[in-house]
Amino acid sequence: MTKSIRIGVYPGTFDPITFGHLDIVRRGLRLVDKLVIGVTTNPAKAPLFTADERIAQIKRETRDLAKKSGTGIEVVAFETLLMDFAASQGASIIIRGLRAVSDFEYEFQMAGMNAALNSEIETAFLMADARLQSIASRLVREIAAFGGDISKFVPKAIAAEVKAKMKG
Repeated sequence: MTKSIRIGVYPGTFDPITFGHLDIVRRGLRLVDKLVIGVTTNPAKAPLFTADERIAQIKRETRDLAKKSGTGIEVVAFETLLMDFAASQGASIIIRGLRAVSDFEYEFQMAGMNAALNSEIETAFLMADARLQSIASRLVREIAAFGGDISKFVPKAIAAEVKAKMKG
């Protein structure tokens, strides 16, 4: 009897990827045999980076995590319903990060709707590390827009890329 691999999807805009996102990736890798990081664009937001740029950043920033864990990571863009994307990837679990109670209310509602769309795919919530709970991509972009130091919130290369985008 062959064991099927457990595939998880961690969706988000990752604009830019933060230490909080990377913490959820690192911990999510413990739950699955393969993690698909699904990069989407929120139509209500104007992204700082293109989907291709975000994919390249995520691949670079997660390379060592994949090596250390021995778990495969794939980074894929999607523009469909999350549950359709997860099903197309063969996922059995959606991984979502939570920072605060306000996140939980939104995510709880989304998990219920997603379960109604496809009850075969579970949603797992991972609490962000306490030191990382205040980090949000939106706030990182805002701090950078005013010339603030974002090095505490994002990897060094990401900080440089955000700074370059803000100047350009």
